[in-house]
Amino acid sequence: MKPKKYYGQNFLTDKGVAGRIAEASGADKSSGVVEIGAGRGILTAALAVRAAKVAALEIDRELLPVLRTNLSLDGLDGNVEIINQDALKTDFAALCRENLDGLRPLLCANLPYNITTPLLAAILSAACFERVTVMVQREVALRLCAKAGTPDYGAFSLFVQNRADAEIAFTVPPQCFTPAPKVTSAVVTLGRVPPRCAHPMFERVVRAAFSQRRKQLVNALSAGLNLSRGAVSDILASAGISPQARGETLTLEDFARVCDCM
Repeated sequence: MKPKKYYGQNFLTDKGVAGRIAEASGADKSSGVVEIGAGRGILTAALAVRAAKVAALEIDRELLPVLRTNLSLDGLDGNVEIINQDALKTDFAALCRENLDGLRPLLCANLPYNITTPLLAAILSAACFERVTVMVQREVALRLCAKAGTPDYGAFSLFVQNRADAEIAFTVPPQCFTPAPKVTSAVVTLGRVPPRCAHPMFERVVRAAFSQRRKQLVNALSAGLNLSRGAVSDILASAGISPQARGETLTLEDFARVCDCM
């Protein structure tokens, strides 16, 4: 099977890397794993060895017989449910209820580069996985784990870190895939936590602060939230934050204080 560009397919070929990803996922016989983009099944097999059940999503219908054959040859098809489905259209909470009932729910994936951000947003918003382990572009991994004041820090960093403890486990070179991508990949683990800021305005405030990174916070929030500069200045003063600060310098805790003062 030749990889299809419109599906963003870069097949992992290194079994050693697949084993390391499966190990990083925390899968064991108490857990059920949703895998996104099963492809030819190299990661699926590594997960199936460890987990009680794997629900493997694969959008490419032509890959399904290849996947079934490979799993059967390895004797691992007994605890794998292959689902021909688009992950972007998947109700992950319902999928867990229907396929992983009674098991500790995990998600593991070699995410297609072209849909990484919306897919991760959907996965974390579903709040149904104890742990999410994904392979993404290294530059995306750096964004997910970035700290305040660093070049990679942004609105999506805060979206992720509000919901999970993010950590880069290891990097994966291009030669571990076919076709080889032009970038290095990285495996990131995301351990679910209760929202660190549950304020309904949190994401809107964060987006406004980063909509124009170089603007002072008072101007960015005034424009993004449709508030007067005076009102925003009062909010920031109550939160103990300078109006001249920029969004990229504020921590998640800083943004939470801003929200609490609105």
